[in-house]
Amino acid sequence: MGSVPLTGSGFRVQGSFRVLGSFRVLGSFRVLGSAFVIALLLGSGSSRTLPESNRLASVVSGFSRTVFAQEFAARAAAPVTFLQINDVYTTVPVDGQGGLSRVASLKRNLAKAGRTPFLVIAGDFLAPSVASSVFKGEQMVAALNAAGLDLATLGNHEFDFGDDVLIQRMREASFQWVVSNVVDTATGQPIGGAAPFVVKTFGALKVGFIGLCLNTQEITGDKLKHTRILDPLTAAGRYLPLLKQAGATVVVAVTHLTIADDRALVERYPEIDLVIGGHEHYVIAANENRSLISKAGSDAKFVARIDVNRRPSGIVERFYELLPITNALNDDPTTAAAIASFESRLGTALDQVVGLTRTPLDGLSLHLRTSETNLGNLVADAIRADANADIAITNSGSIRGNRVFPAGPLTRRTLIEIHPFANVICVVALPGRVVLDALNHGVSLLPASDGRFPQISGLTMSVERGAPVGSRVRDVKVNGQPLDVEKTYTVAIPDFLLKRGDDYAMFAGQPLRVSPEAGNMISTALEKYVASIHEVTPAIEGRITLR
Repeated sequence: MGSVPLTGSGFRVQGSFRVLGSFRVLGSFRVLGSAFVIALLLGSGSSRTLPESNRLASVVSGFSRTVFAQEFAARAAAPVTFLQINDVYTTVPVDGQGGLSRVASLKRNLAKAGRTPFLVIAGDFLAPSVASSVFKGEQMVAALNAAGLDLATLGNHEFDFGDDVLIQRMREASFQWVVSNVVDTATGQPIGGAAPFVVKTFGALKVGFIGLCLNTQEITGDKLKHTRILDPLTAAGRYLPLLKQAGATVVVAVTHLTIADDRALVERYPEIDLVIGGHEHYVIAANENRSLISKAGSDAKFVARIDVNRRPSGIVERFYELLPITNALNDDPTTAAAIASFESRLGTALDQVVGLTRTPLDGLSLHLRTSETNLGNLVADAIRADANADIAITNSGSIRGNRVFPAGPLTRRTLIEIHPFANVICVVALPGRVVLDALNHGVSLLPASDGRFPQISGLTMSVERGAPVGSRVRDVKVNGQPLDVEKTYTVAIPDFLLKRGDDYAMFAGQPLRVSPEAGNMISTALEKYVASIHEVTPAIEGRITLR
């Protein structure tokens, strides 16, 4: 992805992180301890990529959790300090990190120090979560209002409860929505009264914002009763000239797109100075041409601080610092009270113990979306058992939490956290060749981490990651017998996949044995399955062998 030039500016990263591409840092630089880095280039010159087998060892050795470069007075002169969060599914800390009341304290501390903080969220926060399954995102808006959120755009999960619920949540917000490519078909205007673009003044700086949401099959048509999502890059081309006409001297795109689409965006529109992005659940800081693309991970475990200034010469300076959100930050009382009011309303029902696990359950998104995990097996087994089907296939993106759930009691709250969606189990009758098509589609983006990656039950397969897309899956066996491409199998899937979610188009039009209207919710099936066994010990069994 090129390198991030930080001439005359400070660069600091605290905590573990992932970098795509390489960094070029001009000035003094010292590194202590270990960090999770894919490729890092220090000094000037062309970028390079370390060989896959040596990459982590070569980069990590001798690093600490803090990567530090000297800060210069130039950052102090910046008239605005952007604070970025994205893909925040909970108001409270996860494993000790994150928490919106701490983010609120960070913003207030910077304001007290004389900065002008501007808090932005780049989509995906109304769902999914345990609380959202009850409150449909109301608790997130209340917490973000209290925290002093300044600006938001939409992500795909804002549509989880349909566009009418989304519009209600947008009306409850005290912060500004900027949405350039999501239109209410009844009015022809941006959904929920959002602005298609915004220009704000910070001292001598005029900053123009657009907001872009992805338009892929991750948002199924049944959630868009009176909403149309336009091509994000085309929409950007419509509004960027209007920002310039309004006098914007710095252009910021707040996006919920894939990193590939963010790169295409700034390639097509080089006038964009900064992309405050979301969708990927790991930290990305990358430079594409003259634009900085930033993504801050998930669940507000980190906040990306980006101070922006514009020199008299017209050069836009961006000073980047990745801040861990830990208990070193006090809880902001106002935000904490808003969060507590909803947490208490969840009641004791969610804390009822359903069963227990004898082994930790690996729910890390990076693992689920690239490989077999024991939690993926547990969920797939629960779906197949509920449907009494030959096979179960579920998209790994539907399994949430992004953490390792410890061995011990499994409460209703935990099981809803694992699958917080309202997805229903369907059963389709499929010839073996369509099963094979589905499996090939699920692994088509490897080695990239993607929610379409399948977690499976009732079958085994091997995957040749280097083979052409569409022919990577080999040696498929159903309940120990080789897959017969002409035989019909009963296959349990989420209704999300039936509706072409994650681009699983092969299920549409296939004979239905159990329709979405008749199926049970996956969350209910998971609870029933755990309760029936009581003590679960899922393991990695070799269902998916990667080569």
